Amino acid sequence: MSLNFLSDNETPIAASILEAIVSANQGTAHAYAEDEWSARLDEAFSNLFRRPAIVLPVSTGTVANAIALAVVTPPWGSVYCHANAHIQNDESGAPEFFGSGLRLVPMEGKEGKLGLETLQQTLHATKGHGVHSYKPAALSLTQSTESGTVYSSEEISTLCAYARSQGMRTHMDGARFANAVAKLGCHPAEITCEAGIDMLSFGASKNGCMAAEALVIFGQEQWRATAERHRKRSGHLLSKMRYISAQLLAYIEDDRWLKMAGHANHLASLFAQAVADNSTAILEYPVQANEVFVKWTRQGFDHLEAQGIQFQLWPGRDDLARFVFGHSTSNEDTDLLINAMSSF
Repeated sequence: MSLNFLSDNETPIAASILEAIVSANQGTAHAYAEDEWSARLDEAFSNLFRRPAIVLPVSTGTVANAIALAVVTPPWGSVYCHANAHIQNDESGAPEFFGSGLRLVPMEGKEGKLGLETLQQTLHATKGHGVHSYKPAALSLTQSTESGTVYSSEEISTLCAYARSQGMRTHMDGARFANAVAKLGCHPAEITCEAGIDMLSFGASKNGCMAAEALVIFGQEQWRATAERHRKRSGHLLSKMRYISAQLLAYIEDDRWLKMAGHANHLASLFAQAVADNSTAILEYPVQANEVFVKWTRQGFDHLEAQGIQFQLWPGRDDLARFVFGHSTSNEDTDLLINAMSSF
């Protein structure tokens, strides 16, 4: 038996998405995002978010984040983010590289989320020396967070309103955005453009697509040319972009993205309940999306590994592990995981 709960990055392409690729593979098509599928993205995402949207398909979430921040942050500007944010810990300096030296300002926050008071205090402490200091330029939020928790629309609105009052732009790293929307049961606009988010890195690869992500810019046409230049310069203006764009169109069609994310969230909640019922294990964070962080004994984790169950022991900890559920995770695999944990 081998059960993979390491990451939703390791899941296969959803059959419906693969069908969209095959369909786009008929005959020739114009290159470099001049194809008919790419041409439909702005309208499709504008309808999805109830607001004019500019969509740049790219192949990784890292480049979507880096381009977004580089567009609104000068080399002498700073981007405020959570200390555990992907842009801070997992992108090898890509935002700084794309932004020609922009600075990230990491902040602590309970359960992976930033709080207004922390943002206010940090901004006050880091912006007070005029041209001698970096200029606050952007706030970046992660949804769902690196701890598997979810910001409410009210939390996002509050943070964005303060950032806007300080002359800052706002970005959302939405690598698992679908899981957050599925959890909240809200309209996607309610936690993005209607809450004050300027740009969204719209993730799809973790939830059934293949190397398909999008940078979504809300109502700021003047940013298009700069963003497109960054995309080209970074090597992400793919010649055969139709295969990425076709995936994105199929992904949002008929709420397919939310159905797949909802499935993953549901299985994560079942496992979370099993952890809560186990007298020796503890949930490190509330389970609100598709990631479950479990604090347990090393012996317990060894027991699971001996049964062929794969998961990630958290770096620097031997008492904490992450289990990730994806669109392709089955009920049967989840039951096997729950039974394995219960048998220890």
